[in-house]
Amino acid sequence: MFNKIFKLILSTISVSYAIYQITLDNVGNGIALIFLGLIFILLYFKNEILIIAFLKMRNQKFEATESWLLKIKNPESSLVKKQVGYYNYLLGIINSQRNLTQAEKFFRKAISYGLNMNQDLAMAKLSLAGIMMQKRRKREATNLLNEAKKLDKHGILIQQIKMMQTQMKRI
Repeated sequence: MFNKIFKLILSTISVSYAIYQITLDNVGNGIALIFLGLIFILLYFKNEILIIAFLKMRNQKFEATESWLLKIKNPESSLVKKQVGYYNYLLGIINSQRNLTQAEKFFRKAISYGLNMNQDLAMAKLSLAGIMMQKRRKREATNLLNEAKKLDKHGILIQQIKMMQTQMKRI
């Protein structure tokens, strides 16, 4: 994994050398170098390790997902702001199986950094509300559930929200 600044430097060098190749009538080399520069730009916005981690998470391989995520040494410097949010979101999902205190920390960080999709943000708030219910913080859990309900515009999480609201009445 390259640093995000290094990716931008590689892409600018590649594109500038592609322009130089095109001016020398080496159009094929120029087009290939432009594609190489575009790959580095794509990897700037979509981190390659996060892509692999999402694929592992999709297959329910939590240990493999965590091992890929731990390869990112300093996420604040090597990832874009939204990617840091997804990094913490994935770690929160993994740690919610084992350690609720760690999971709460990661979900709060993910919400503060922000997530691209409203469904992901709603899921993070729903998971955080579940953790708050476990810790007997009913008011905070209620606020998080209401925020998750507002963010769930397509109605994907309606059943989970209703189930958590009925469980909250027991507290």
